[in-house]
Amino acid sequence: MATIEQQRVGSRGAAVWHLLEWLGSLKFTLMALLLLLGVVIRALSLVEGFTWWVAPPLGVLALNLLAAILVNPLFRRQLPLLLFHLALLALMVLLGIGRMTYLKGWAEVSEGAAFDGQLVKYEAGPWHDWVLDQVRFVNERFTINYAPGPRRTTTLNQVRLFDETGGSRVQVIGDDRPLIVRGYRFYTTFNKGYAPVFQWRPDGSGSPVTGDVRLPPFPGEALRQHTTWSLPGLAEPVWVQLEFDETILSEERASVFRPPARHHLILRLGEQRFEMQPGDQVRLGEVGVLSYQGLRTWMGYNVAYDWTQPWLVAAVLLAVLSLAWHMGRKYRQRSWLSDTNH
Repeated sequence: MATIEQQRVGSRGAAVWHLLEWLGSLKFTLMALLLLLGVVIRALSLVEGFTWWVAPPLGVLALNLLAAILVNPLFRRQLPLLLFHLALLALMVLLGIGRMTYLKGWAEVSEGAAFDGQLVKYEAGPWHDWVLDQVRFVNERFTINYAPGPRRTTTLNQVRLFDETGGSRVQVIGDDRPLIVRGYRFYTTFNKGYAPVFQWRPDGSGSPVTGDVRLPPFPGEALRQHTTWSLPGLAEPVWVQLEFDETILSEERASVFRPPARHHLILRLGEQRFEMQPGDQVRLGEVGVLSYQGLRTWMGYNVAYDWTQPWLVAAVLLAVLSLAWHMGRKYRQRSWLSDTNH
């Protein structure tokens, strides 16, 4: 006769089994799918598009599939079918983790300048391990070729990547050939433009500061090549506009994106207005002197991080192969000849 303790263990085991059966049921699957659908619709309606919201419903679906594998004896009897469902389980888990750890962003780096780990805009999962500040490379130069139209064809960007030991190596990247470092992928984009370089010498004991001001993308915003920026000690922002008459990208023949051979800047601060060419300098108020060093270019990069991608590919391959194995075994058990024709 079973003891009271054995009865309790047996009742707990039965309760756990019933719970697993409910979690692995088609009713629970339908509930999880409806939850996933609602979250996807909600995430798509958000301005920032927090796609990591789909991770919890994927976790619920993974729980549903795991429970179904445990309670369904058919999976244990047929290895190909078991492998197929395990591959599906891995896909759900990887997709959920991927959405919690991914990053998708945008960076701008001027020609001759180093990437400083900052993104202009980004979207990331809450578990993303931020190590962008450990990525160091210099945008040495780039060439963008255009066909008549103008229509962009190839982008070749030479970058110099620095490692932790102080060494460096040169790599050429493009739209489909990324720079991969610490799991981050940097792709060139159609967004690029011009960046005037200035030196600001404040009055008094302040040290001179040199930097560039990136203008809107060219030729996407060719008619709006102006922007504002702030200088230390000035209460008002400085407005600058690039002007040139030269045709950079031709509609009739092949061309290459480059800075104009001749250009000038229009600079405004309050009621003050200046026209500047490389080498010119102007006094802004009673605060300091601004000198124009020259014009260089900047490149826009798509930055992506998702460590789950190779594992997702492996899981998909396992699912396809195991399903093919299962279907092959199923059809081999049947005669290829019809019994109706004699």
